[in-house]
Amino acid sequence: MIEPASPRLLIVGYGRMGRLVEALATEQGLQIAGRVTSSNAGHDDEWPAADVAIDFSSGSAVPANAERLAARGMDLVIGTTGWQAQEPAVREALSRYSVGVVAAPNFALGVNIFLAIAARAAELMVARAEYGAWIHELHHRAKKDAPSGTAIGIREAMERAGYAAAIDVASTRAGSIPGTHTVGFDSAADTITLTHTARDRSVFARGALEAARWVHGRRGWFSMQDVLGLR
Repeated sequence: MIEPASPRLLIVGYGRMGRLVEALATEQGLQIAGRVTSSNAGHDDEWPAADVAIDFSSGSAVPANAERLAARGMDLVIGTTGWQAQEPAVREALSRYSVGVVAAPNFALGVNIFLAIAARAAELMVARAEYGAWIHELHHRAKKDAPSGTAIGIREAMERAGYAAAIDVASTRAGSIPGTHTVGFDSAADTITLTHTARDRSVFARGALEAARWVHGRRGWFSMQDVLGLR
């Protein structure tokens, strides 16, 4: 059996995450076709050809970048947050192209398993009106969006599981915290908490690279739940 060729990658956004993705891709023997940085972001005709683009740029840049990349036949992995309100429009625009897209607020494999656990817990709590639910997320002081895209994704997963009561979401920005998310259920008698803690940012980059391998050659819009077979 012939193994599929590893995809050539285009790094979109060359900040902290873009550099980490590139470093880990190189360690894993993946080919980096090039980068989209602040110096060439407005000149998409100069972007090198690639199989999959991994976007860790900025939320405001995602809608335009995604369509430009799709128009050039590149599959996409979108790890940027802060653009989710425009997701329906982006999905509609990209549906005109024969590409695959994995979009997720968090690419850490453990976080996506945590999402499934939180959804199952919410499902079990649907009939327990004596419990109130809450989400608390902590990130480094430079993170711009609050609540985080992951916290919003957790809340949406709980709501899809049938949990209709209010879910309070709180955010903390301090120091260099890579990311901690806690889901809690509290009653007069006890409290149940579930927590995921990222120890370093490599977990996000590793997940994005796994998504890039998985989406190469696929068509449609996917999440990390699809990549990990959790649906």
